[in-house]
Amino acid sequence: MSQTIIITGGAGFIGSHVVRRFVTHYPNYRIINLDALTYAGNLENLHDIEDRSNYIFEKANILNAEAIDKLFASYHPDGIIHLAAESHVDRSILSPLDFVYTNVIGTVNLLNAAKKLWNGQHSNKRFYHISTDEVYGALGESGFFTEQTRYDPHSPYSASKAASDHFVRAYGDTYQMPVIISNCSNNYGPNHFPEKLIPLFINNIIEKKPLPVYGDGLYTRDWLFVKDHAAAIDLVFHKGKDHETYNIGGFNEWKNIDLVKLLCKLADEKLNRPKGESEKLITYVKDRPGHDRRYAIDASKISKELGWKPSVTFEEGLSQTIDWYLQNTEWLRHVTSGEYQQYYKKQYQS
Repeated sequence: MSQTIIITGGAGFIGSHVVRRFVTHYPNYRIINLDALTYAGNLENLHDIEDRSNYIFEKANILNAEAIDKLFASYHPDGIIHLAAESHVDRSILSPLDFVYTNVIGTVNLLNAAKKLWNGQHSNKRFYHISTDEVYGALGESGFFTEQTRYDPHSPYSASKAASDHFVRAYGDTYQMPVIISNCSNNYGPNHFPEKLIPLFINNIIEKKPLPVYGDGLYTRDWLFVKDHAAAIDLVFHKGKDHETYNIGGFNEWKNIDLVKLLCKLADEKLNRPKGESEKLITYVKDRPGHDRRYAIDASKISKELGWKPSVTFEEGLSQTIDWYLQNTEWLRHVTSGEYQQYYKKQYQS
């Protein structure tokens, strides 16, 4: 194998797409999927590649520094692609310390393990930290987040990710480690755990349950198809410059209520329901605390320097996403019932 890469959080939503891409695109790389299999980690996301000769799964928690040190000493990774994180804003409001532990301390544990293993020998090494646009705070009616935008986090989640970004940069400066960061906008696509807006609403539309829209529904987000994000991560890992930051966005702003109405329209067509039926399920609910009004990413740097651009329009990506959920009802049933958590025992402990 020409390289060994540890991908943390590889059983999660974005991580599973990154693992699949690297395993299939780079058969001469040894890919180690390191995941703690907390509630959002699902090995069923990777059943199609789990028998590949260049793929290894290791169950470990990045909070366990001793276990991480042992894994690094065993596999001698050339690269770390760090996606493991607590990422749901609502959960961070209820339990902020969980986000501090995983997103901050977990990241520092990985940095320490890489620092110890590489011991100043950084040729052909890379520590790649994936972050979020939420570290930048909120925008007004105009403007975009750039790589120079001042950090201004407004939730425990975004504060924890901002802190982890700072630690990554600090290790790069203090120890001259080969670090790189990207900040992405909202992802959507197949295999997304149904707690975030799009998969939750697809599931609720299927089940004919209420579609809870926060506040006035005019909160605006930039949406990025997860497979396009995985392609961008691939480019940044291989061609990005050390100590640089790359913003990854979909050039694709939508107000929440407009997104939900489009989702209803597409789903009704695919489910052969009367026009407007699912839209009747929309229910406005009390706003959440610290809710940022608008996010929008300027992704011109990664576009100009690395040649990346989205491969699908939002309508195309959303249509593909709905199709995936309708074609994978067993996956959805396992996730909503909790059965997916037994997959590791069946596949790895039997």
